Amino acid sequence: MVGNAARAAIISDRRITGLSADVIAELVAEMGLLWHERHQARLSSRPRKRAVGAGAKHRLVFVDRLLATLVHLRHAVTHDVLACWFGVDRSTITRAIGEVRPLPAERGCTIGPGVRLRTLAEVVDHLGASAKTGIIDGTEIRVRRPAAGRKDRDKFVSGKSRQNAVKTMVVTGGDGCVLFSSPAQHGSCADITHVRQLGLVRLLDGGPALEILADAGYQGLGARTGGRVVTPPHRTFKKNAPDRYEEMHERQRKAHSSRSIRVASTASAI
Repeated sequence: MVGNAARAAIISDRRITGLSADVIAELVAEMGLLWHERHQARLSSRPRKRAVGAGAKHRLVFVDRLLATLVHLRHAVTHDVLACWFGVDRSTITRAIGEVRPLPAERGCTIGPGVRLRTLAEVVDHLGASAKTGIIDGTEIRVRRPAAGRKDRDKFVSGKSRQNAVKTMVVTGGDGCVLFSSPAQHGSCADITHVRQLGLVRLLDGGPALEILADAGYQGLGARTGGRVVTPPHRTFKKNAPDRYEEMHERQRKAHSSRSIRVASTASAI
């Protein structure tokens, strides 16, 4: 297991986990108790074969389990590397990540006192009620090639990056604050297909009046959502375009990009 000095170094350097020390302390205080309760519930749900307190002790305290999970999610570090780093078996890291990973998803995103968003529907309602602009983008995380014989093995190959990956859709506010991060999908899934599968089109069509910025990968959603999804201007001339049109199109494209760049930088950091 990591020592106190190594643990403090991980927590203090935001580049490792992507979170500040204050946020990590808040997560430990809020989710540590929930993890302990679930762990005790699992133990009591099966017949006891040993006396209370007998058996192997946890070599990873909850804060180390949380740190290992955060590092894995942010940098896609393999369980083997984390096992060497934390000085435990690979199976311990796998079990720890499997137990801790659902906790932040259930917690949702805190955007203000008493306001917490857990689902995409809640995010849409929040943006509509607050008259704020949302931004969506997809991000890919490289993964190891799935084992031979797996039926969906080829679906992990991304056509954009030409590597095995999973992708997630991120929704932020206009200031870049993360409001929602979707479950992972195969790397071959197109961004617009992923959005449809998540039900965003259904939520926006006839829903609250709001504006969501998106890149060219989501073109076509504007017509399906009553103009609520705004994408870069479609290019009318594919070749031999007038000079005036080229200048106008480039100006419009840059104006849209300058507004939506916040989610691109946020998604790449997840």
